[in-house]
Amino acid sequence: MILAMDIGNTNIVMGYVDKNCNVNSLFRMKTDISRTAWQYASEIYGMLNIYGIDKNQLDGCIISSVVPPLTYSIKEAVRIVFHLDAKIVIPGMKTGLNILIDNPASVGSDMVVDAVAAINQYSVPAVIIDTGTATTFSVVDRNKNYLGGLIMPGVMISQEALTSRTSQLPKISLEAPKRVIGKNTVDCMKSGAVYGNAAMIDGTIDRIENELGEKVTVIATGGLAESIVPYCQREGIILDNDLLLKGLRILYDKNK
Repeated sequence: MILAMDIGNTNIVMGYVDKNCNVNSLFRMKTDISRTAWQYASEIYGMLNIYGIDKNQLDGCIISSVVPPLTYSIKEAVRIVFHLDAKIVIPGMKTGLNILIDNPASVGSDMVVDAVAAINQYSVPAVIIDTGTATTFSVVDRNKNYLGGLIMPGVMISQEALTSRTSQLPKISLEAPKRVIGKNTVDCMKSGAVYGNAAMIDGTIDRIENELGEKVTVIATGGLAESIVPYCQREGIILDNDLLLKGLRILYDKNK
């Protein structure tokens, strides 16, 4: 069993992953670069106690991060709690991917890890959609080449920009109204957030398939996938909330 951790812009997700890529005891912590390693260590230790987890059952730890100022603090927190030297996902690690973009080192570690999980768990060519602070699309061809993708504002960022730049639009919860055509301001906003993003996913996948000239496997993951993907009209989108942690386990084993 290893501890897999992903440091995102909004949340830090961590879970215990066995050698078969089964994820157990999933936790989330708020991303906050002002917090110290000891503060994070205290929170992690508290979670272990709440769920009755024996820290001595862990064989190792691996961390991916898109927040460089926080990477060392989390690595140090792991050392404090588990007495483990965590591996960090960095350019040059063995991935099994051939990254065919202008600057391979510039690909976000989360996008790489998602793609690694996809080529090991699902059929290719594939499109991986990660719905977090940003919504990202990663495209892998039938030869497991990472071709590139798309990055766009996430659902909640879009909503925050909308409410902060308008005087009469309220903050809303992310749930679909009964109808696409809203009859009041709140339902109009909810429809735009849910059905609008679902349609964006459908349309983007169609364009990717047209560009590739073949059908793709689509895997969706991330904190908001469950709120958006069920309203996509395209059939067969695979919802895998543990995709990134599975990818971290695969990378850990490849780079022992």
